[in-house]
Amino acid sequence: MGQVDLQEKLVTGVFITIALFSAGWKPGVFGLLGAGVSTATAMLLGSERKRIYFGLEGYCGALIGIAAVTYLGLHFSSWLVAIAGAIACTVITATMSATMGTWSLPALTGPFCVVGSLIAIGAPSFERIWHGGPAAALPSATTGDTVVSFGNLIESFFTNVSEIFLLDKWWAGLIMLIGLGLASRAVLLAACAGSVIGTLSAWVMGAPAALIAEGIYGYNAVLVMIALAATFLARTPINLLYAVIAAIFSTALTAALANFFAPFGGHTLTWPFNLTTWAFLAAIPLFSAITKPEPREEGAA
Repeated sequence: MGQVDLQEKLVTGVFITIALFSAGWKPGVFGLLGAGVSTATAMLLGSERKRIYFGLEGYCGALIGIAAVTYLGLHFSSWLVAIAGAIACTVITATMSATMGTWSLPALTGPFCVVGSLIAIGAPSFERIWHGGPAAALPSATTGDTVVSFGNLIESFFTNVSEIFLLDKWWAGLIMLIGLGLASRAVLLAACAGSVIGTLSAWVMGAPAALIAEGIYGYNAVLVMIALAATFLARTPINLLYAVIAAIFSTALTAALANFFAPFGGHTLTWPFNLTTWAFLAAIPLFSAITKPEPREEGAA
């Protein structure tokens, strides 16, 4: 669970799991199911023990499990989709790790996005999976009242964190922040900064207030800041500025991708985070002012 937020600490995963159950039994159970199936598949296929120990084989499966019940509803087929999707995540994780490793790029939540997008696009074609569900489980990212209240700002600060796991409950975000703080003070500060940046960027550009409050516009910025400001780059002023620029970029990219995916329900998942982080990491060799990623122990997604 913790590796969704790039954290390998057990306590972080525990708090995230508690946060999932605080929003209801379905995200909690399906999240654990996905993580367990992905991890078991990796063990069966002979994945390295270190990768399993650090949670690198289970976090995308956890997200797929949550996505299955969120987008498809609670049906018998949703359990099967969660299991099949988690197995697929293990294979795609290996594929992306092997290919992207050539350029020293992490897989991040890319495997979840690949499998999740396939489910979102394909599910409406199968009645026994879709069950006549709505065309879009998420609202449009480009319409609505743009007047943001103080309450919207406070709510978004926390939902920007919980929406990473497809939850719009502010208290779940608060619990997750506690877990991140127990992992590292730098990670907590990065997550908080990302949340503020995502909210302010969306407000300045005129995003709908309701969607800002629900965290739709800020969760990618949270992940980008955790990745670039507290995980993959040295902690220097110029690197921090680089991370802030990336976080703002990911917020704008959220709307673009929401419109792109609109025919399939508008599910951007964590594509904005992945695409932004990959682009900014890949560009580093050509920017002498940006410190190269610090050598890290195995355990970074």
